[in-house]
Amino acid sequence: MERELLSVVVTTFNNAGTLDACLRGVSWADEIVVLDSGSTDATTAIAAHYGARIHTQPFAGYSAQKQAAIDLASHRWVLLLDSDESLNADAAARLQQALRAPAHAGYQLWRREWQFWRWQSRRGRLNHYVRLFDRQRARMSDHQVHEEVQVDGPVGVLDVVIDHYGEPDIAGRVAKANRYSSLQLADLARRRVGWLRLRMVAYPMVAFLRYYVLRGHWRSGWAGFIAARIHAFYAFLKYAKLYERRRPRD
Repeated sequence: MERELLSVVVTTFNNAGTLDACLRGVSWADEIVVLDSGSTDATTAIAAHYGARIHTQPFAGYSAQKQAAIDLASHRWVLLLDSDESLNADAAARLQQALRAPAHAGYQLWRREWQFWRWQSRRGRLNHYVRLFDRQRARMSDHQVHEEVQVDGPVGVLDVVIDHYGEPDIAGRVAKANRYSSLQLADLARRRVGWLRLRMVAYPMVAFLRYYVLRGHWRSGWAGFIAARIHAFYAFLKYAKLYERRRPRD
């Protein structure tokens, strides 16, 4: 049985350190589309090595940039990856099997996180995201951060794990928390979030316990503990910055 043709879509900016692994794992796809934001390192050379169609446009925001890349795809079915994500050899067969007779409009894939110096424990809870989808029935959400693919139709789950390298050190993770908390202000403002003082006091503790205990990152030793603490700090920052924005100017 023939399968649906697949476009792999990746957005990039100075990702030479991780892009080779990303594209190597999907070199079997019918098309690779890379939308670059003006890289000055070897990113586009690596993409060219894998035969990708390379396009360039200024960064338009995480969601808008990914949607622009999806719109460049030639085929109906899309696999959306970040440039710091990769798939192992086992993933190809599972993805190809799903594309032989897709029973859903989109599929969630699991994601395993690199935590500073080790992978998170496989016994911990993996996050899952829609990454394989019919682009005629899906679009990116309009969130400034934590954007996601929204599918018009049923969504299934595939036994495929994405390895996410993310930030390689604590400083990078803290910088990301600071950057993302600023970007999220627009999303929070639209929700008219209240009780900000209480949220600043209580929510970081809730976020830490949910990440460290419920999601099982305690299994990752000190790397999991540090990641959970930074996650709690991010939870504090986004509400503290919203509180600061709402304060009357003297």
